Amino acid sequence: MIKVFRISDLIKYFIRILIPIIILLIILQVVSNQNLAKQVESSMNQEALLDSISSTVTQIEIVEDNEEKDKQKENKKNDLIFLSELALASNLKERERSDNEEQGLQIENQKVEEKKEVAQARTDVKTEVIESGVNPRVTNEYNGILINNMSDHELTEEILTPNVEINKSKVIIYHTHTCESYTPTEQYYYEASGNYRSIDLNYSVARVGDELDAQLSSLGIQVIHDKTYHDHPAYSGSYSRSLITAQNCLAANPDTDIVIDLHRDAIADPNYAPKVKIGEEYASQLMFVMGGLNENWIQNLKFAIKVMQKANELYPGLFKPLILRNSEYNQHLAKGGCIIEVGATGNTLEESINSMKYLAKIINEI
Repeated sequence: MIKVFRISDLIKYFIRILIPIIILLIILQVVSNQNLAKQVESSMNQEALLDSISSTVTQIEIVEDNEEKDKQKENKKNDLIFLSELALASNLKERERSDNEEQGLQIENQKVEEKKEVAQARTDVKTEVIESGVNPRVTNEYNGILINNMSDHELTEEILTPNVEINKSKVIIYHTHTCESYTPTEQYYYEASGNYRSIDLNYSVARVGDELDAQLSSLGIQVIHDKTYHDHPAYSGSYSRSLITAQNCLAANPDTDIVIDLHRDAIADPNYAPKVKIGEEYASQLMFVMGGLNENWIQNLKFAIKVMQKANELYPGLFKPLILRNSEYNQHLAKGGCIIEVGATGNTLEESINSMKYLAKIINEI
């Protein structure tokens, strides 16, 4: 049997089917709209994020660019400072070099001037001994050389014969009694640091050593002049201290034969002023004081006699009689080790300085 549907029933049936479909479509549309909104919002957020990132990057780039510009400015500034300092240093160095050259030239000129001022001793002059009122003791005489032998040695002709070879190209000068000084004068007035003593090296026997240094140097002789204090602040132990000085000088100059310990006679009498007149000037008399208690004493004595022999040829009377004592005086260090006393307390520094050009001449001629 065929079932017949009425139109009204079909419409109702269709509506029942359509409504869920419509609802489903609406739901799907709503869901779709929500997703689209989310996508749009997400897109907007991404764009905002991108804009923010872009803005941040731009700001960073601006900051970095500013920092780079600041860095470049700082580098340029540092470069300018460096170049300025370099230019200043170069200028200062150039000025220093110029000043050093000028100073060196002045020193060189001063040396030349000093060298010009060194008046070497003449040999065509007369020497006259000025009476001092003191007659020295004499025990021995050798070819006109007077000796006061206060030692235990018997002096034979063989001992006194000056057959000793001496290297005179180099001389060491030092002072066991560095502070020994002379009678003050207007030209060389000083405040005494003791009885005829001065710690000012310009007014003591060290100044006499300076003159001997200058005179010997002008003759082409190399000189080592040590002005170390050995008698200040303490007088006792002077020879022990000066021994170290002499040893150090010889260690640096081992080929030196002539080692002079330059003194002033210790007699503290202002009236005693042994001197000679050479030409038109007065000069302090000189005296060897030799030690007889060392292994080199005979060579030392021969050297002293050799010097005195030449002195008697050129300036007779310049040397007082040689004294030989039972002492050592550090003279064992060299063949020409000796003490030379220049004048006494009654002599002036001028007279003692004058003596040195004659002593230098004699040493150069031996």
